[in-house]
Amino acid sequence: MNIYTQRLDLSTLSAEQQAIIDRQKQAENFLYLDFDTRQRSRFKADTQHQETIGVDLPRTETIKNGSVLADHQGNLIQIIAAKQALIEVTADNGFDLMKGAYHLGNRHVPLMLTPNALYFEPDHVLEAMLNQLGLHTQAVQAPFEPETGAYKGEHGGHSHSHSHNRDHSHSHSHAHSDNHQHNHSDAHSHNNKHTHD
Repeated sequence: MNIYTQRLDLSTLSAEQQAIIDRQKQAENFLYLDFDTRQRSRFKADTQHQETIGVDLPRTETIKNGSVLADHQGNLIQIIAAKQALIEVTADNGFDLMKGAYHLGNRHVPLMLTPNALYFEPDHVLEAMLNQLGLHTQAVQAPFEPETGAYKGEHGGHSHSHSHNRDHSHSHSHAHSDNHQHNHSDAHSHNNKHTHD
């Protein structure tokens, strides 16, 4: 089984590597992965040609649609975002859609934005909230490529634990002359463990 350990930058592919990817496209030999799998750095999967491969990447951000992975022998495989169950949110006007995006963003939901619709993974509580706001929701099948702002870098593997560990470590140590140092390194982990002494 081939183990793919490198993520290649599409802009730096050699002509030979691009030719390999083009041949795979013609043969329709991709690795279709849903969003939850693309967030993981280690997994096994089957290509369109039923070849089982392993992926073992450094923990960085979510694997994007179109990403190319390589193994130590120079074999390449392109990742395509698979269609999956999503909720499509539409509105009668742009302001209402913006309101919907605000309320979903406020709940830290992975959210895909398009000019006319929002998409998120099925959640009947969120759907009910949006319907109460006057937005329209329907179940669809589509590739899911949510905004990456809050999920970049070391938190790329945001595996739906919803612990909101967004690490805004504000370590401003206010050393005042009267020597009571307020060391605000309260990494805002939002884990809701409020222990009251």
